[in-house]
Amino acid sequence: MEIGIDSFAAVPLDKNMTNAQAIEELLERIEMADKVGLDIFGIGEHHRKDFLDSAPTMILAAAAARTKRIRLTSAVTVLSAADPVRVFQNFATLDLLSKGRAEIVAGRGSFVEAYPLFGLSLNDYDALFAEKLELLLKIRDNEVLNWKGRFRPELKEQAIYPRPMQEKLPIWLGVGGTPASFVRAGELGLPLMVAVIGGETHRFAPLVNLYRQAGEKAGFAPEQLKVGLHSLAYVANSKEEAVNDYYPGYASVFTKVGKERGYPPVTRAAFDSQNGTLGALIVADPEEVAEKILRHSKALGGISRFTFQMDFGIAHEKLLKAIELIGTKVSPLVNN
Repeated sequence: MEIGIDSFAAVPLDKNMTNAQAIEELLERIEMADKVGLDIFGIGEHHRKDFLDSAPTMILAAAAARTKRIRLTSAVTVLSAADPVRVFQNFATLDLLSKGRAEIVAGRGSFVEAYPLFGLSLNDYDALFAEKLELLLKIRDNEVLNWKGRFRPELKEQAIYPRPMQEKLPIWLGVGGTPASFVRAGELGLPLMVAVIGGETHRFAPLVNLYRQAGEKAGFAPEQLKVGLHSLAYVANSKEEAVNDYYPGYASVFTKVGKERGYPPVTRAAFDSQNGTLGALIVADPEEVAEKILRHSKALGGISRFTFQMDFGIAHEKLLKAIELIGTKVSPLVNN
């Protein structure tokens, strides 16, 4: 199983730290992930004050120059609000810079600020994504193409450059809990990245089964239908230390988001429940983290990638230590 990290490049909670310092520390963490042998590092995309990742390929390009083997991906690219031509060009360039280590996780994101920002209507939420995903895949598979849609000017015998170093730039589909999204990924034969940030992970098994059934029906081999899991997760030397590090920032972020969406404030009891045997949170010592990753994998019929989302205001040095523990202890336990 591939093991990696996803980051949303959160704005520092420490008012004495600049955003430039926060970006520098993020790049140091990507370097550490590369050093300890992790497989993947993803940068999200948000268009709000809390995050510094509105241009994720810029961060990934800087990381490409400072790393040697780790794969670099989005987590996710908000494709609905982007021009697929520019998305492809940006990631093809990243692929050249990184010598074949770029990937895209395409999705719709969990916030909606990008729609008014780029002059788009939420009424076109699904149609935008479906059309732009179709175009992105056509660009990946064809150097010259003809294409016509609703939301972008027509392309006539248009060549699109540069082409990536990889023969076929990997494109995953990032999904939440919408059955149609799982079916779409299967019908297209795209690897699936499932974001489980609450509830019980095993409850996603019927949706993952839908994905695999749709993929098989569309003629794709089982090995093509890869499933990844993006989780809120963190590791420290002990479970007590991990929870004490993770909970304050987690509670602050999700209480704020909950207030925007009409959810109650986060409580420690709710956190502990989510961090229990079946809950989606994975915050513990290396042994328990590895055990829970394997349990989640079994519940979903086997996963091929797991990524930690853990930068909730935790000190940089602690995050570096967590990355070291993931590379030196968690990953070997999962893959032995």
